[in-house]
Amino acid sequence: MTLRESTAVITGSSSGIGLGMAEAFAAAGCRLVINGIATPEQADSLSQRLRQQYRVQVLFHHADLSDPEQCAHLIRDAEEHFGSVDILINNAGIQHVAPTQSFPVDLWNAILAVNLSSAFHTIRTALPGMQRRNYGRIINTASVHGLIASIHKAAYVAAKHGLIGLTKVVALENAERGITCNAICPGFVLTPLVQKQIDDRAAERQISNDEATRQMLQEKEPSRSFTSVDDIAAMALFLCSPAASNITGASFPMDGGWTAQ
Repeated sequence: MTLRESTAVITGSSSGIGLGMAEAFAAAGCRLVINGIATPEQADSLSQRLRQQYRVQVLFHHADLSDPEQCAHLIRDAEEHFGSVDILINNAGIQHVAPTQSFPVDLWNAILAVNLSSAFHTIRTALPGMQRRNYGRIINTASVHGLIASIHKAAYVAAKHGLIGLTKVVALENAERGITCNAICPGFVLTPLVQKQIDDRAAERQISNDEATRQMLQEKEPSRSFTSVDDIAAMALFLCSPAASNITGASFPMDGGWTAQ
């Protein structure tokens, strides 16, 4: 199967890394099901732009990924609309930073629901169709925090570690079915989530945003640079290419050497 014959569902694709992936897969000719936080007007505008720019079919789905039933409906609606889900990219994520003893319980539950459980619910719904066709590509956007920890990120780290575990189980269960499941583990990417951390650090330490950025990168990434959205999208495309047909259950750090330390 070529990408031009494929349908890709990408969660959290109204902005940031997910939108970069959507652009890359649209450029490769995939039919797209995109999902994220957007008003009806924003969703229509984004869908129309992708259709016109890349000449592909696009469906925007407003599923609330904290709800298991809506996660399942996302996949079922995609299958009904396009006939199949060939590529599933679980990219949606939320974040909150606080010490473990004071971490708000409602935010713990929300982060686990969106960052981990939603991937389980989309995967469990997509697998029967992939298994019938003996083909599927599943990519989970994990994080460097799926491999190591940082303070004050209990829920995020727990969810991302869990997502890598889920990736391995799905890969093993489908290793002989033509279905691969892998995780991409970015370090710092200049998304709204990371920009908020920079802004918070600048305010807390009364320094400029440029200095806060320099400090964050210096503390974690030996390359002293952000991982780009384009590079992550390129990795996702590679994992859906014939060259990656025997790569499964793997987690790929894209972190400027963060986890090599």
